[in-house]
Amino acid sequence: MTVTDKSLRSTRNQLYPQQASYCIRLFIFIIAIFQWIPFFHSKFAGRRQTSNASDPEHASVHRRHHAFSWRRIPLGLVNAYRVISFRWTLEFGKSYTLNMAEVFVTVAYIVFLFVWTFINTTDLESQKLDISYWCNRSGMLASSQFPLITALGTKNNIVSLITGISYDKLNYSHLMSRVVFVLLWVHVGGEIVRHAPYVQHPWLLWGLVVMVASTILCIVSLRPVRAQAYGLFFYVHFAMFYCFVILTNFFSIFLIGAYIHTQDSNVAFWIYPCFVIWGLDRLIRTLRLVVFNHSYFGFSSGSTMDTIAELLLSDDFVRLRFHRPSHFHWTPGQTAYLIMPSVSRLPFEAHPFTIASFNSTLFDVPKEQKPTSEKYAEMSLAEGNLGSSAPEGFTAHLKDAALKGDKVKVFVDGPYGPSPNLGSYDTSVLIAGGSGVSYTLPVLLDTIERVCNGESRCRRVVFIWSIRSVDHIHWIDDVLIRALQLAPPLYISIHIHVTDTPETTETLPRSYSRTDDVKPVRDDSRSEVVELQDGKAMEISNDSLFAIESVKFAHQRADLRAILRDEVTAATGRMSVSVCGYA
Repeated sequence: MTVTDKSLRSTRNQLYPQQASYCIRLFIFIIAIFQWIPFFHSKFAGRRQTSNASDPEHASVHRRHHAFSWRRIPLGLVNAYRVISFRWTLEFGKSYTLNMAEVFVTVAYIVFLFVWTFINTTDLESQKLDISYWCNRSGMLASSQFPLITALGTKNNIVSLITGISYDKLNYSHLMSRVVFVLLWVHVGGEIVRHAPYVQHPWLLWGLVVMVASTILCIVSLRPVRAQAYGLFFYVHFAMFYCFVILTNFFSIFLIGAYIHTQDSNVAFWIYPCFVIWGLDRLIRTLRLVVFNHSYFGFSSGSTMDTIAELLLSDDFVRLRFHRPSHFHWTPGQTAYLIMPSVSRLPFEAHPFTIASFNSTLFDVPKEQKPTSEKYAEMSLAEGNLGSSAPEGFTAHLKDAALKGDKVKVFVDGPYGPSPNLGSYDTSVLIAGGSGVSYTLPVLLDTIERVCNGESRCRRVVFIWSIRSVDHIHWIDDVLIRALQLAPPLYISIHIHVTDTPETTETLPRSYSRTDDVKPVRDDSRSEVVELQDGKAMEISNDSLFAIESVKFAHQRADLRAILRDEVTAATGRMSVSVCGYA
């Protein structure tokens, strides 16, 4: 092997990982542009409400006579792109379903890395795919992806900050890590062939430790394994990814091994950022825990984290109520991670719960019902699904605590996730199934408040909720009644669909009976008297949800296709559809 070959390999081994890193940064920058432009457009579009937009009849006539416009072609292309990218899906067995955007990015990422690995691997003696060219390059290319994979696996990452995409939607690290995993085995295979006599050297042994750890991680991270044995996945993932506690921080077996293996190869600078990114995320989360749970740490008198877990009229859902610090704020649709040392096996297990309450003074309870301490605001509500099968581990312990009515200590970490901005839409359709109402109800309340404050152009809201049992209506009836009573001049249509057997309605109060044949006399959505088809009048309690005209009840599954078709036909402006849960 000539010196020229060696220098050429060394130059390309340093250059190609940098090129790959620059290309991925450019791709993230382009994604950020496409994300932020629609965001600002929707912000300003909500302020451009004209007088014609408030006249449905005029808007309908205008739409019929001007159905085609050249200016609408770019918007049509954007909508077509969204339909193809995010609505078309590709299924891989029963475990994986990817939309076309994910398929495209995955295929492009695989092709990109392997092309950069094996391109220009012909030596000066015309030997193609020379192992000395692609062996080290594959390892260096894989190392260059570690910072991005680490960032995508954290909740507080710079990629979310740049692109505006929440961490849960950016949780692409599993797919990326598997591609890098294959690339690392390409590197290991080449090294074993090239340096078989030097297997006992520490740098090669630590490389094998890295691969053993990553192999175990990839196996237990497969979705079928996680679904069938989540406890095994969690503890193996924990054991493989973290060493013993050192200075109150955890260190990764994978990253430590990678650093030791690469420190003599001039590529350790790809490993340093991983520790910084991971440590910064842990620091932010720790600071959040202290700031939002300061009374638990003894920074103020009294503990606000005493929480009572309760089952919501069924064995499948649990609700946690507790006081929150006055400086803890959130927006509709966000989630919080709750840490309950007395319930979980490990003291700092964090489990996601949907924040089902609304952070606003508009729907506050009367003063006499508020907590006596002024340091803490209203009770917040977090709601989670225990699943229909027999719960295990954390969910089983939480269910036992709910059945016993025990108080549990809770740390709150959050809020996380995006919040929908529906202020620029004329019509909003909110669809929920079961516990998905913990997402759509706060969005409804937020829309009402924004319209009251003149911050939204919304004129019509359709709220659809599918539930298994009519008893589930009691989860939200008080909040919904109060929201409708305080609603501004805003058309609100509520459809509640019950999917269990109709016989269950016989045990309900009269005010919760079927309303298909009931016609309200008054049209102010607060009627107290209804007239049946036989002409007889019947009084319904004024505090009953079904005393309100805009609430419709049906013992059947919601025909979403027909409902959405009707709403699109009736819509006179922009329309949004938000879905959570199985409807």
